[in-house]
Amino acid sequence: MGKAYRFLDKIALGDLAFEATGDSLSELFATAALALIEAMADPLTVGTNWTQDCRLSESAIDDLFFEWLNAIVYIKDAESVVFHDALATVKFDGESNLWHLDATLIGDHVDAIRQDLRADVKAVTKHLYAIRSNEDSWHARVVLDV
Repeated sequence: MGKAYRFLDKIALGDLAFEATGDSLSELFATAALALIEAMADPLTVGTNWTQDCRLSESAIDDLFFEWLNAIVYIKDAESVVFHDALATVKFDGESNLWHLDATLIGDHVDAIRQDLRADVKAVTKHLYAIRSNEDSWHARVVLDV
């Protein structure tokens, strides 16, 4: 199936919703980040002069996914940046019984003249939130508070 995302028009009125898929958890995390990034600004109009590493750990994969997407929103606001790309690697550590995310966000400071800015996402919500797997891929549904 590969990685993909699509925005959902009639799921949450007044908010923005999307579904993301990936062949692995790492691919799902990166793909969902790209959907969130595209909701905020056209990534093709955003430079690559700014990077930030993001490392998170949680005991449940759905909590890690939720925290990852909300971290992107927080960093956008705290650093006044929008994003061009996101790289993500997810691993499970059986010794600590924790899921770990090592990610890098790539972008640039907000510039309304050069960038096609879109929705000002305030948060990822738990409304209709879901992350699940089947035999060969991972799927997520996310609603964004805009």
